[in-house]
Parts: sequence; C-alpha cells; structure tokens
Amino acid sequence: MNGTAQNTFGNGLQNGSVDVNGAGSSHESPEHQQATSSAPLRNGFPGNHNEEIVEHLYQAGFQAGNYSDILLHVHQNMYRLHSIILSRSPYLAHLMSTTLQPGGQRAIYVPLDHDREVTPDGFAIALGYLYSSASLRLIHPENARAVLAAACLLGGMDDLCEFAYDVCRRSISLDNIGSWLDFVDVPEAAPGSATPIRAGTPMRTGTPMLPGTPTLASPPPLPQPTSLFGLYTQRLRGDVFNFLVVVLPATLDLTGANEDPSEPSGRDVLMQVFSRLPFEMFKSAVESPTFQFGTDQARFKFAKDTIEVRKRSNPRAAGTEETVVLAFGGGNFGGSAVHVTRKLKKKPLWKVSS
Repeated sequence: MNGTAQNTFGNGLQNGSVDVNGAGSSHESPEHQQATSSAPLRNGFPGNHNEEIVEHLYQAGFQAGNYSDILLHVHQNMYRLHSIILSRSPYLAHLMSTTLQPGGQRAIYVPLDHDREVTPDGFAIALGYLYSSASLRLIHPENARAVLAAACLLGGMDDLCEFAYDVCRRSISLDNIGSWLDFVDVPEAAPGSATPIRAGTPMRTGTPMLPGTPTLASPPPLPQPTSLFGLYTQRLRGDVFNFLVVVLPATLDLTGANEDPSEPSGRDVLMQVFSRLPFEMFKSAVESPTFQFGTDQARFKFAKDTIEVRKRSNPRAAGTEETVVLAFGGGNFGGSAVHVTRKLKKKPLWKVSS
C-alpha cells in the first residue's frame, strides 16, 4: 500500500516521506494544521475534496484524455485513457494483461463491431462510469439497454447495471415493445453449431488486425447478445412478459367499441402485438392467470383470431400448425381453460406410379 514502510520507490524514498531538503513531507507546520483543522469536514475530508478529485478525473482524464498511458479502440473510435482506471473493469484488466505490445504507447482493441446490443453510446457511458458516476446523467430510455449491456460486459459496475436496468424496466411501452420482443426472442442455432445466434446477425470471424496492431494472447470471450446480460436477461424477460399480460391489457380498451373506425381497437392492437411473440411466450401469455381478458370464451376467441394473424404475418409459424382449445367441465391447463398447442405440419405424401 502506498505510504507504508514496506513499500518504497526506486529512489529509496517512501511515498510521502521527507527527503534531505524536507520536500514532500507528510507532516505540516503547526500553523498550517491549525488553519486547516477549522475547515468544515465532510466525510472526514475538508469541503468537497473527494468530489473535486472525481470531477477532475472525469473531465481532465476521461473527457479530455490528458496524461493518458493507453489507447482503447472500439467501434471505430479511439479513447486516450488511463490503465489504473481501466483496471477497475475485470474485462479490460484481462485485456490489458494479455495484450502483447510491440512497442510504443500501449493499446487495446475491444472487438464489438458485430454486437448490436453494445452501442458506441452505451459503451462510452459505461467507460466514463469507471472514472465517475457523472455518466449516470447521460442514461435515458433510448440507450439504457446498451448501457446495461456494456456494463455487464466490462464488469465491476453493479450500481450502473442496476440503474440502467431500472430505466429499462420503467421504459417498456407500446411504442418500443417491438424492440423488446426482438430482445426476448429465442436465438436460433447456427447450422452445425451449438452456439445460438440471432437470425440476420453476422457471424464473428475475428477482428481484422492491421499491421502493428497488438495481438491478444488469450482474448476474453464475447458473450452472445442475450447471455451478455447475465441474470438481467431473465429479469428483463419477466418485465416484458408482465407488460404484455398485465400492463398493456389494462391500458387498452378491450371491450368497448372503437369510436373512430379509422383507428384500430384496443383488441386489434393487442392482437397485433401478440402475433409477433415467440410461440412459447405467446402460449404462456394466453394461458397465464394474470392475463385478464374477460371470460374464457373471450380469451379463446382472442387466441384463435391471433393465431390466424400469426399464420399470415409471423415467419416463425412456417412449417408449424398452432391451435387453441377450450376446456369444458371444469378442466383447465395451468389455471386457464384456454390451451395453446403447436405441432409440425405433416409433409404431403406423393404417390409414385410405376
């Protein structure tokens, strides 16, 4: 620890000790001690001492990049940063310790070009949080999920993760539900691979290395989009599900007639949203006891109409046949008399004449 007797610098002087000229003394004159002892203390320090240091680190260190000792390249951007601050992140600490440097100023490369969840804005906010909590002021509903993704990737930012997650949870709405449905959708497996990927996502084949670029001896693996969020994945899935079966139906008029024929009714809006759901989420939502949609007959009719829309507009339904049944005589499935099933369509049999 700096300042202890066991820890000395190369010049033989302990940090804070007195040299032959008395410079650098950790002891001050009685007059100075008396002058400072009367200053108001805050958390044991005079005035806003800690806050001023953190603000200086954020403005001069992160924003301006003064006195940097390392370059960080990500998303076609370059940051002039400081290794001691970056070491707060387990991911970046590992990257720095395993990057072979050919000489000159140290540099590390974070390969995120094909990761949709970690955006440049989200990564910059998480990076700035290593210096100061001032980054929290930059989080809003449009970038909160990207900040959460970046914070989960870098690690060591539990407070930032919770803050960004809370913004995400409170921002789920009808206007952005499409984006959240893409998030909760189950990734598809790549042919011949056990690693799930999203449809349309470019395969990561490695970061192109330019001449003179440091190489990674042991690059930390980059998680897939949903696994990147760790435990927050399931929490966000639960929040989206709660919005679909509780919040959204409560905000829509599902029973009254639409006064404006040119506008879709509340039932039609809910049907369009449910038509986009992955099958397992659609099934769970329709069968959920918390899904308040009138009588069992009304819920059955809603599910049946939604399945018809899914057949026409949902590419996931291709090759499968979804049906809904209504149980009579008191029988129910998981607390609901409405039960949704899915089976593969039978392939047509062709008769070959001899």
